Amino acid sequence: MASANFVFNNPAFQEQRPGLTPPPAQQPGAATAQAAASHQATDAAVNAQLEGMFAAPPASSVQTGRMTVEDTVFKTLALFAVLLVTAVVGWVWTLSPVSLENPSPTMMPWIVGALGGFVLAMVVTFTSRKKVRPALIFAYAAFEGLFIGGISAFFEFIWPGIVMQAALATLAVVGVTLALFASGKVRASAKATKVFMVAMIGYLVFSLLNVVLMWFGAFPAGMMFGMHSAPSPLFGLPWGVIIGALVVIMAAYSLVLDFDQVQQGVRNGAPRQYGWLGAFGIMVTVVWLYVEILRILAILRGSD
Repeated sequence: MASANFVFNNPAFQEQRPGLTPPPAQQPGAATAQAAASHQATDAAVNAQLEGMFAAPPASSVQTGRMTVEDTVFKTLALFAVLLVTAVVGWVWTLSPVSLENPSPTMMPWIVGALGGFVLAMVVTFTSRKKVRPALIFAYAAFEGLFIGGISAFFEFIWPGIVMQAALATLAVVGVTLALFASGKVRASAKATKVFMVAMIGYLVFSLLNVVLMWFGAFPAGMMFGMHSAPSPLFGLPWGVIIGALVVIMAAYSLVLDFDQVQQGVRNGAPRQYGWLGAFGIMVTVVWLYVEILRILAILRGSD
């Protein structure tokens, strides 16, 4: 099943479809009493060995060298720890020029973070089929931290309190999505994924058109980031809020796909290093979700 994160299109995360296994050949006629006794002794030895294996603690990903859900969770937490550290750097950097003489924050941290993160994301995605490079994934997390810290500080400077609201909303969406997936109440389906991919491509085209129009001065740069949004006929809500709500739903479904692909990698017995790709894919989606929620809140705060 395809995923929104192209990194999950790696064969390690794809469903395996082995061929049919022929039925075992029938044993020749009845065994002799001596052979039966020998089989009983062998079965007793095998049963004793199996009981010992079941009594032993489960093997870790280090012992098996295979990808596990627990190990992927640890890797994901490690990446987000790096992101939070550099987010603090981006926050401080953004607000450092602010003074009585210069009351405007700088946009440089989140521009650097966005460009660096995009380049590294492309490198990680297109080189992961040959080799997984955790150092590049950590570097991506560091640049994303600059981006998140910078854009958060910029929005917080304009609308105090908006970052806490966006962070809590993001945690709520991620938590609910994970709980529903873990309980089996939400699962990815081939039909829903096709609809999602069409919507995703449409949103990307829409975003690129917005960037081009902004460059040619068709509308202010602030409109790209939620500072302006025309009202819609639907309950008087700004168009940006309606589109943003749909994108949040898309991001939540993308998380479902990410979790599903991680499980598929575990079922396939993928090498342990592929846990880094699972963590990378989840981080990409969560960052996208946070930024979209931040943009929706900015539109709502700006329309007050």
